[in-house]
Amino acid sequence: MVQAASPPPLEPEKSAKRRRVSAPDTAEDEADQTTALGERSVRLARFYQGKVETVPKVPVRNLEDFALWYTPGIAAVARAIAADPDESFELTGRWNTIAIVTDGSRVLGLGDIGPRAALPVMEGKALLFRYLGGVDGVPIPINVASPEQFIETVERIAPAFGAINLEDIASPKCFRILEELAKKLPIPVWHDDQLGTAAASVAGYLNALELTGRSVAACQTVLLGAGAANIATARLLLALGHDPKRLTLVDHHGVLHAEREDVDELMIRNPWKYRLALATDGGGRTGQLRDALVGADVLIAASTPDPNTVQPAWIRTMARDPIVFALANPVPEIWPATARAAGAAIVATGRSDFPNQLNNSLVFPAVFRGILDARARSIPDEVVLVAARELAAQGRRSGLSADHLIPTMEEKDVFPHIAAAVAESAVKLGIARRKLGRSEFLELARSRMRRPVELAKALVRAGLTLPMPDERPARGKRGR
Repeated sequence: MVQAASPPPLEPEKSAKRRRVSAPDTAEDEADQTTALGERSVRLARFYQGKVETVPKVPVRNLEDFALWYTPGIAAVARAIAADPDESFELTGRWNTIAIVTDGSRVLGLGDIGPRAALPVMEGKALLFRYLGGVDGVPIPINVASPEQFIETVERIAPAFGAINLEDIASPKCFRILEELAKKLPIPVWHDDQLGTAAASVAGYLNALELTGRSVAACQTVLLGAGAANIATARLLLALGHDPKRLTLVDHHGVLHAEREDVDELMIRNPWKYRLALATDGGGRTGQLRDALVGADVLIAASTPDPNTVQPAWIRTMARDPIVFALANPVPEIWPATARAAGAAIVATGRSDFPNQLNNSLVFPAVFRGILDARARSIPDEVVLVAARELAAQGRRSGLSADHLIPTMEEKDVFPHIAAAVAESAVKLGIARRKLGRSEFLELARSRMRRPVELAKALVRAGLTLPMPDERPARGKRGR
């Protein structure tokens, strides 16, 4: 394989201007850190008993104000919406409220743990929506037995929301549910495990290629896992111009190709995977993951949360300066320290406590801010790619390095730009109810994303948000 000319050896970012996540030194340290975080999370969940709460948005000075906010005054608002349903986006909180819906059938890397056990994850999602995007998210785990019941349930609750975020739904039913709801509803429907993860992966992918002197068209890419995230990632990569004959998908049966013995069964059981089997034909490869990785430039793993899923010996067979994305949560397919020791030039995971988090949390707050500000009717792949490209561009503006592919959640000034790019693309595609210019959308996003951060700080200062009980007071602040 002919390699593109590589830039100088990659060095970790050393700028003091940007706070970095400190990577543990060894795989054992990374495993210990994972255990400790889990134990502390349970303690704090028991203490706080929830991550978000509803607070009044309007002034309530006395009992008479309820005549405005409820009956009798509210009847006039209801009549206005009955006359023009789109007024619900202007006269209620619908414009900024979304449903976070799951059946709990595939939560993180934990599998089918059910809707009740999924609730803390949905609450966390609502917190991120609010804090990072200024979006009001309502966690709704539902107890349904079939995709048809799921679709019907979401259809019935949709009038209360400006958009729907689907979450933690098993593959392949997640594809059908997304496609059917997108057809049926006049509001955007987004499956974050597909579109959010794929957009973050593509953003990191674009910048990793730039750092290592590669191009999308000439890259040999292997996707480990052919579920929600990587099927969407493959679709976006092909839309970017990736050569389908240099793209390899690997599932638990091995390389996905047109002659695999189960391909006819896939045509019925999983047509989304079947179409990719025909389009890519294994990227010219057969066998297992170890075979697919020989000479490959990039591995994007979104599969089993087990650090032994990808072996270091296989990374050593990849092309020079290989790129390894191990995105499974809560545990990656290979520990970053192990991948780097095996020769990986760039390593990313889905976790915020390691450098290079490629996680949908970097995408969905801004995307929803943009589509809600534009009052969009849908969210096609063109909009998803706009978000991915803008996220990558913001990473380049803030400075690329081997441990800084795209901005972190702490670089909050990035999110309004992604939101504005998304809103502008909705206007250009003719799916926006509100038609503003990019600069106007940018100012809207900045204002709406600033408010929850300022509100959270004010609640802490006022003592209304309790401090974490297992933290020692900061030095110099004891006794205050």
